[in-house]
Amino acid sequence: MNEISSEQTRPIRVYVLNRINHSQHCAFWQDEYEPDGRYKIVIVTAGSGKVELEAEGFISHLEKGKSVLLSPEGAARIMSWQSGLSYYELAFTVWGEEGAVRDHFATAFAGTYQCPLELNCQPFSQCIDYVEAIMRLHSSPDEMAAFDGHVFFQELLRFLFQQNRPAEEGASTRKAVEQSIKQLRDRYREVWTVNRLAAMANITRGHYTRMFKNITGLIPLDYLNGVRMDRAKQLLEKTDDRLFEIAQYVGFSNEYYFSRRFKQTVGISPGQYRRSHRDGIRVFAPFLEDFLVALGITPVSQCFHTVWGKQDYLGLQHVPAFDIEAADIEALSRLRPDFIIMDGGIERWLASDSWRSLAPTYNLPHPGEDWRSTLRIVADLLGKERQVPGIIERYESKADEARRVLGRSVRRETVACLRVSALGISLYAGAEQGYTGPVLYKDLGLTPHPLIRQLTGGARKAYVKLEGLAKLDADHLFITFDKRHSAYEEEERGLFASPEWQALPAARNGRVYEVDFLTWMNYGIMSHSKKIDDVLRVLA
Repeated sequence: MNEISSEQTRPIRVYVLNRINHSQHCAFWQDEYEPDGRYKIVIVTAGSGKVELEAEGFISHLEKGKSVLLSPEGAARIMSWQSGLSYYELAFTVWGEEGAVRDHFATAFAGTYQCPLELNCQPFSQCIDYVEAIMRLHSSPDEMAAFDGHVFFQELLRFLFQQNRPAEEGASTRKAVEQSIKQLRDRYREVWTVNRLAAMANITRGHYTRMFKNITGLIPLDYLNGVRMDRAKQLLEKTDDRLFEIAQYVGFSNEYYFSRRFKQTVGISPGQYRRSHRDGIRVFAPFLEDFLVALGITPVSQCFHTVWGKQDYLGLQHVPAFDIEAADIEALSRLRPDFIIMDGGIERWLASDSWRSLAPTYNLPHPGEDWRSTLRIVADLLGKERQVPGIIERYESKADEARRVLGRSVRRETVACLRVSALGISLYAGAEQGYTGPVLYKDLGLTPHPLIRQLTGGARKAYVKLEGLAKLDADHLFITFDKRHSAYEEEERGLFASPEWQALPAARNGRVYEVDFLTWMNYGIMSHSKKIDDVLRVLA
């Protein structure tokens, strides 16, 4: 046996956490950090500012998600800007074999010694998880809890080492992980474990899982399951193979486990999926008809509300209507649906589960604003996946052209959208939320009135009192009327007679545009396309 002498081994370094603080400071605060023999990691959680070393002329700007490493030898100054500054500070020492502090920490990060050092701490959520665990456990009187805090500190350092390794090493490791992912896709029928994949990339299991998720967005076994399910869906669509044959082909040991995983992943059983892909399937999808029509599918019935009416913009005049308030399950049964697609919002109308016995049912996790995901899910359920890229591309091309036209005609004039009922006025949110904001402000690039951000915050809409309308001095107003709560005909339109409304600049200048309720209060791609038409008609 060959012996390895101590001269051949790499010196052992121990990283000892001495202190952890979370600091919150107001605008234009500053503080000096004097040398005390400790390294310091600063991780910013809110606000903005800077850290500077006057002797070296170094300045690093601070903002949420940024982190810097401060040297134990140099003095530093931290300052906050107008927004204030919140950050975690972790002070620690690095001990070598003989107990002396060694300057290997920055070398471990970047290959060369340089402090202060800007650190990559992404994904930031993972970094903060470590820090919060350390903060919680470090000062605990319980010896085991305090020890766990030090363990989490070592894991934080390992996370930072991995995110800040020299470029060549990082690139080489990433290439190895990408190659293992290709092997996984090509040989999905084999038995795979994370340990086997990590060994192929020659890195640790934990490091492999983190890099895998960074590349694919999934952990390895979920990714493998997705690959197998995609292949199983192809076989269900294109062959008459029995389920146990498909299960074994794609890598599952038995039909029962395959069926259970398929339903967990896809939302319906393999048999239901196969039936939903045959030609001429009769689909009932209340208030989701927009997506069916976009995919070229005529629903077996369309939703109807006694006050709101039907979604006339879809052109389904010949399709039988289903009164959502009456919820006549027997009438729906006579239409003989083969497949039902529901989202969570329908439960406010159909409280009974009796309709679920009519046909196989898929409960859609309707993501609202993310209509592209909804379209893909519905297309996948009904065998129309190939149509989706073209549908999305046509919409985006239309939106791009409209944005160019409106950029010339509207420029920086402000826009807002109101929903008015007998109960009050709702102001719809900005570019990220609601039925209208993503189209008006993101797709078309229109400028939201400042009051929108002020009142809606993170919500999809905000209620505005009549007296508060005076602040809504937008150049253009889109308005739709919800008749559901009106006690008499056109009660909701009484708003127009109020002095508060008549005083608005948009009202005085004839820049109020009434739009169809069910067209604008909808997340579907067809409704979004109609919104673009409506906007161009009045603003271009």
